Amino acid sequence: MPIIASLPGINLFSSLPSNPPPNDAASSTPPPTPPIPIPKYPPPRKRNPQTVQPRSNPALSFPHRRSHYRKPVRKGVISTDGDRSVVIGENGLSYQLPGAPFEFQYSYSETPKAEPIAIREPAFFPFEPPTMSRPWTGKAPLKKSKKKIPLFDSFNPPPPDKKGVKHVQMPGPFPFGKYPKEGKTREEILGEPLKRWEIKMLVKPLLSDNRQVNLGRDGLTHNMLDLVHTHWKRRRVCKIKCKGVPTVDMDNVCRHIEEKTGGKIIHRVGGVVYLFRGRNYNYRTRPQYPLMLWKPAAPVYPKLIQEAPEGLTKAEADELRKKGKSLLPICKLAKNGVYVSLVKDVRDAFEGCPLVKIDCKGMHASDYKKIGSKLKELVPCVLLSFDDEQILMWRGHDWKSMYPEGPSTLVPGKADISSGLDDSANSADDCPTPVTKKVISSRKMISLWKRAIESNKALLLDEINLGPDALLEKVEEFEGISLAIEHSSEAIILSNENSSGSSMTDLEDGSDIEDLGGENDIYSDDDIIDDEDYDSDPLEETDPSIPLGSLPVDRIAERLISDRKRNEGKNIN
Repeated sequence: MPIIASLPGINLFSSLPSNPPPNDAASSTPPPTPPIPIPKYPPPRKRNPQTVQPRSNPALSFPHRRSHYRKPVRKGVISTDGDRSVVIGENGLSYQLPGAPFEFQYSYSETPKAEPIAIREPAFFPFEPPTMSRPWTGKAPLKKSKKKIPLFDSFNPPPPDKKGVKHVQMPGPFPFGKYPKEGKTREEILGEPLKRWEIKMLVKPLLSDNRQVNLGRDGLTHNMLDLVHTHWKRRRVCKIKCKGVPTVDMDNVCRHIEEKTGGKIIHRVGGVVYLFRGRNYNYRTRPQYPLMLWKPAAPVYPKLIQEAPEGLTKAEADELRKKGKSLLPICKLAKNGVYVSLVKDVRDAFEGCPLVKIDCKGMHASDYKKIGSKLKELVPCVLLSFDDEQILMWRGHDWKSMYPEGPSTLVPGKADISSGLDDSANSADDCPTPVTKKVISSRKMISLWKRAIESNKALLLDEINLGPDALLEKVEEFEGISLAIEHSSEAIILSNENSSGSSMTDLEDGSDIEDLGGENDIYSDDDIIDDEDYDSDPLEETDPSIPLGSLPVDRIAERLISDRKRNEGKNIN
């Protein structure tokens, strides 16, 4: 490289020529034209957001979803539209329509008892306007079908060989000689109460059937009323399967189902309810309700958790919440489960500890808050927190045990009933209980104790301060008496001869049986079996002339021994 650089006239970093060589015009050809001309579109128009008109119907905007609309309300009518009105009352937010049998609500069974303090949307009706023949779907109504579909009701079912008709069950069942009749009131439609065999006949085919009405977290909603009548059109019994929050208080759900639908619950297993339509039910004369086109926003209710609940100061409430963090939950609730025994479990847990916690991990926040509000009314109890997806409750100062005063035992204070661990180090801190506590037995245990004492199989020691020797002496004495009573019995010999009456008078206690066939006799005349039916019975083949004081079993034993000797003699011969 240094040798090449030293040569004259050579520049390693020379630039390109400033002027390019001229092109030959004759040899150059123009570019080809495209076969299809390129279209020229107009520039896109800029939309002005202010010119977009809002939707005409305020019900389709859902203002409660992305807004902080809060309008305080009081008890009474808050909006009217002619004869229709929106009311805030004891049942929360309800709608009054002309000619309706009751005030309509979105949910009948899951409405809190507390009065709402505000609403989350303007008060309008979730039903179709009275001038609209059908809800608007964006399309014109379909033309009438040329086919004439036969319609049948429960009083005029189709014949069994009719084709093209779904199965319609006959009305009834009816007692022999009675027929269906028109009824307007609930009692007239239900008719006479069903008998046990009728209930079994109606419920048995539906036990394994999945044709049912599902009742979820919202409880008995308004549109379920029409759905139940749709099931009753084809069947006499409607199967309703309940899951989630409403199953905490199934009595409330069943009461609202019977009141709103007019039926009768004939069978109930856990969260499954079987609703009978009535003996005189007619689908054509059923009550028809307008359907709700959307779910209205739930109103605002007072807060469930307070910093200083009733009967506590803020410092005491914080101390209980601090102790509740180390407390083990009594159970874990599954999502969409059946919580029929939850109230009883919480009451039983309060017998051993003033604080109770329930694990609700995986559940929706609104679900376990509704469960907490139900437990507050049913147990009753005081809610402390919903932190960490858990319900923490305190039994309150006015708590009373559900067991009566009875025999009790003293157990160590370290035994934590709520946690189930006797040797737990945190159990003594979780429940502020004294060193010893009183465990009261249930009514069933008390009745068993009383029965054992009356039958001389148990001894109640009123004197607790007995010494070891005196206590052992009493126990041994009672054990001897109870064994003697248990293994001793009186034998009564009944003879067919006239001398049987004299044998009855020879009893040790001097008792006399006047009438063996009186009112206190265990067996009736129908239960007595004739001797002709059992000729081979060894008890009846015994000789009636048995000496006084012997038992029939001795005579039977002698006869069996003689028979065995006779058979052995025959075998030898």
